[in-house]
Amino acid sequence: MSKFIDRVVLHVRAGKGGHGCASVHREKYKPLGGPDGGNGGHGGNVVLEVDPNVHTLLDFHFHPHAKGGNGRPGEGSNRDGKQGTDLLLKVPDGTVVIGSDGEVLADLVGVGTTFVAAQGGRGGLGNAALASKARKAPGFALLGEDGEERDVVLELKSVADVGLVGFPSAGKSSLVSVLSAAKPKVADYPFTTLVPNLGVVSSGDTTFTVADVPGLIPGASEGRGLGLEFLRHLERCAVLAHVVDCATLEPGRDPVSDVDALEAELAAYKPALTADAELGDLADRPRVVILNKADIPDAAELAEMVGAEFAERGWPVYMISTVSREGLRPLTFALAEMVREYRAAHPKAAPARPVIRPVVSGVSGFSVARDPDIEGGFIVRGERPERWVRQTQFDNDEAVGYLADRLARLGVEEKLEKLGAEPGAPVTIGDVTFEWEPQISAGVDMVMTGRGTDPRIDQTERISASERKHASRVRRGLVTDDEIVE
Repeated sequence: MSKFIDRVVLHVRAGKGGHGCASVHREKYKPLGGPDGGNGGHGGNVVLEVDPNVHTLLDFHFHPHAKGGNGRPGEGSNRDGKQGTDLLLKVPDGTVVIGSDGEVLADLVGVGTTFVAAQGGRGGLGNAALASKARKAPGFALLGEDGEERDVVLELKSVADVGLVGFPSAGKSSLVSVLSAAKPKVADYPFTTLVPNLGVVSSGDTTFTVADVPGLIPGASEGRGLGLEFLRHLERCAVLAHVVDCATLEPGRDPVSDVDALEAELAAYKPALTADAELGDLADRPRVVILNKADIPDAAELAEMVGAEFAERGWPVYMISTVSREGLRPLTFALAEMVREYRAAHPKAAPARPVIRPVVSGVSGFSVARDPDIEGGFIVRGERPERWVRQTQFDNDEAVGYLADRLARLGVEEKLEKLGAEPGAPVTIGDVTFEWEPQISAGVDMVMTGRGTDPRIDQTERISASERKHASRVRRGLVTDDEIVE
């Protein structure tokens, strides 16, 4: 038997980026061929896309793990690695993506709408892309980054124009079956319907959808019965229709008390996507009261008695019978008119334009603070320094020297000096903690002695920050080399 699943936890992991390649061109009669290592390919993303042929989250219930393809490493002869394959996951229309902290990440409404649930890792640069005047043949390459990994919650909220609410066995499923071509399960016992049923109804030139929301009883907004699981399917409905069983024999129940009890539950439920759906609170939605089972004499008499009381509230009242199909035609026209009016009053918002926010020039993009857990230690935070550390091969001295140059040009070393960092102070960047050695003349062009090595690593004579600034000014022609360094 098929199952309806409208809430799952999905573990997504994007693909890893491929490592860059450190290679030197070798060819007969060309001893100085130069670096030719290619870049690694980017990891594949995990993408969610709305598909009209998908109506449940059942596949994710049985397969809760999703992983994008890994990027291939670069190769010699300037061959870049292949990009990782994106993993495209099909989800039903109306799926809401929620982060582990409860934040709404995306509201996927409309066929073709996509959302990148996990971003693939960047591929590392090969040594051909790292060559410069100072490093003509780098003996290292950058590592690829791990892809994004996180848990997201997928919730399905039915996209329907009219939501049918009512006590169990009020005739909601029967009404959907006679108004549309849908064939939901119908039986004479409570809680027959365990999943929302959707039907498409045509009235003149208006086509709208009707959703049967099951399991609403007093206390549904607090988790009683099935109401808490399926109240979310009313959030997108433009019109709410109370389906009232006028032939019930249960003691203490009557049409007015049934409607009042469900109105209290609707008022107590707080939609999570009120702002996104732009429909307002459930209490503000248009109402219509449908008095069902009018083919039974006692029920028809009771419906006539209570109809005037509902009309005083300003709600349209319709007496119908899903068995004899009495009153269905006027009800269909009335629902179509209410949907048209609501659509005219709440037009769909125009698609949001992409906003490009360039990075402001001169912003360093990092911060340095004292480490509260390590005495005399410091923590460097920032997207760029943390990414650079992840890309570094720490068993390669030349790669470590290149990292020191990048951090120095960013201003990390100067910031550490201003905060009073001592030689040997533990500095943490990302997941790596190392001892800060200010004697390394980072940021100064040096002649490399061999591939994979950096003479500054073993250097003992410390070059001050003022000396590095003076050397930089000399290279730019602002001062002469003979001028005294202040």
